[in-house]
Amino acid sequence: MALRPQRPIAHDERLTIVDHLGELRSRLVVSMLAFGVALALCFWQNHLILGIINAPLPGNRQPITFGVTEAFTTTFTNAAYAAILISLPVVLYQLYAFVLPAFSPDERRVATPLLVLIPILFIAGVVFCYFVVLPGAIHFLLNFNADEFKTEIRARDYYSFATLTMLAMGLGFQVPIGILAAVKLRITSVEKLRRNRRYAVVVIAVLAALLPTIDPVTMLLEMVPLLVLYELSIVLAKLFVRPVGEVTDPIAPAEGS
Repeated sequence: MALRPQRPIAHDERLTIVDHLGELRSRLVVSMLAFGVALALCFWQNHLILGIINAPLPGNRQPITFGVTEAFTTTFTNAAYAAILISLPVVLYQLYAFVLPAFSPDERRVATPLLVLIPILFIAGVVFCYFVVLPGAIHFLLNFNADEFKTEIRARDYYSFATLTMLAMGLGFQVPIGILAAVKLRITSVEKLRRNRRYAVVVIAVLAALLPTIDPVTMLLEMVPLLVLYELSIVLAKLFVRPVGEVTDPIAPAEGS
């Protein structure tokens, strides 16, 4: 069966269930093809990817492997993670093109900026973690009680730690999206967000404690951007979300009519 043309469907365009399933199938195929091409490219250039992930390690240290298959499996896993990042724009476009037609033009004007912010904030969280959080966490953990232990870095454990930490920070940077959506849906308000700052600090501290990094210095490094994002979310909610009393009713007659 031929793939449907990859174009966004108009809001007022009526499709049958079969057409919707056909469109979903086509977009899934395109997403998988994009990931497959990215995976082949990343596995071919796996030495570059491993070099980037190994860069936060001090003193040009290299992780060690145990067992016959560990070198291959860790290389393939890291190539897959990199392929996800590379193919993310294509996958997100296919997702947005499938979902956005369900929104009305007014709803789309609100939803589109939020959807665009998701990958931007995620990448910002990953970059912040790579350049700030990971080096500090690795330095602290490798030097903790160093006189009592001879610490070797196992490849599987290190790559799992690094990727999970970057993933967690990328998800943590979605705080503005959740807050803007909650304010838009009238679950909370800007005034409540301002009054409950102390509770937000506690929640952010708990989230930082749940991340793979466990030392107090790294927890503080993780908390600072999340607190900044919380304050930024309040500003954005104030600018872009109208209070209930200011929402105009397009159906209501004009004054004096």
